[in-house]
Amino acid sequence: QVQLVESGGGLVQPGGSLRLSCAPSGSIFSMNAMAWYRQAPGKERELVAIITSGGYKKYGDSVKDRFTISRDNANNTVWLQMNSLKPEDTAVYYCNAVTYSVNVYWGKGTLVTVSS
Repeated sequence: QVQLVESGGGLVQPGGSLRLSCAPSGSIFSMNAMAWYRQAPGKERELVAIITSGGYKKYGDSVKDRFTISRDNANNTVWLQMNSLKPEDTAVYYCNAVTYSVNVYWGKGTLVTVSS
């Protein structure tokens, strides 16, 4: 079964940057919306950013002006550029995708830790 595979997480100091990537493990139909969610310990999963195939983007209030989402429609790949990272950005980041036939895919997550 095709899955989404995230990469790029790790440990970074406050104020630093990371770039997350997400791509399907196999052949998959074209995606409509692709997104990044995150879940911090003891908290609910929240939307970080979403991008449609037409290029519409939306960001969570806590990451506006610091994070940038982008995608490659041909390869169903999505990235999340994270700048000016804060300790409160520490979480497991999950890739999410929805096809035009409304099939939903999730990745297993990649851990981002912001700490000095």
